[in-house]
Amino acid sequence: MIEPALYLIPVTLGDTPLSRVLPDDNMKIIREIRFFIVEDLRSARRFLKKVDRDIRIEDLTFYEMGKHASSDRFASYLEPLTQGHPVGVLSEAGCPAVADPGAEVVAIAQHKGLKVIPLVGPSSMILAVMASGFNGQSFAFNGYLPIDPAERTKRIKTLEQRAYTEHQTQLFIETPYRNAKLFGELLRTCRPQTRLCIAAGLTCEEKYVRTHTVQEWKKLSLPDIAKIPAIFLIYG
Repeated sequence: MIEPALYLIPVTLGDTPLSRVLPDDNMKIIREIRFFIVEDLRSARRFLKKVDRDIRIEDLTFYEMGKHASSDRFASYLEPLTQGHPVGVLSEAGCPAVADPGAEVVAIAQHKGLKVIPLVGPSSMILAVMASGFNGQSFAFNGYLPIDPAERTKRIKTLEQRAYTEHQTQLFIETPYRNAKLFGELLRTCRPQTRLCIAAGLTCEEKYVRTHTVQEWKKLSLPDIAKIPAIFLIYG
């Protein structure tokens, strides 16, 4: 039996076979957990069936995080752990608690002095930094950029300046159907010599990772990534 703890369980970034990106130990741990805190119920059930098609979903208890759940509600999700039962946290993709509402669950667990165990698995941000050729000792993930066009442009310029003055790789993301629009904004806003990396569909069959200067990108065509999660990175 595994020890009672809050297990942070990475999931695949797409339809990648589990054996390519997740250790066997993860599967053993998952099979022993009966309580799961999940970002999306449907994707969580699908992932668990990929882990073991004999898992009885009806025997499991799921707590959905949602986008507007209160701290009190999150705290109640940890009650099984306080009673000695292991609890798993599942993001919709990649690592839980990183650009994910699971971070608040972990914060509550830490505040309560409960044991937290992160498991090994794919992180699109780390993979993107690895493949970009940019500074891997100092980098910052900035999430989504502002929606307002003026604020968005201002934010891009601020991050670009930080890349130059602090020699820090800057990462950000966008909703897939807006990837092409963000790409165009980066080409219009950034300096010609600024390096831009686009890392999309990481670990999946459609993976795409390319780094060029903004000036070079203007002569190239971006592949269709309107339905593929992507990480954008800039560096001086």
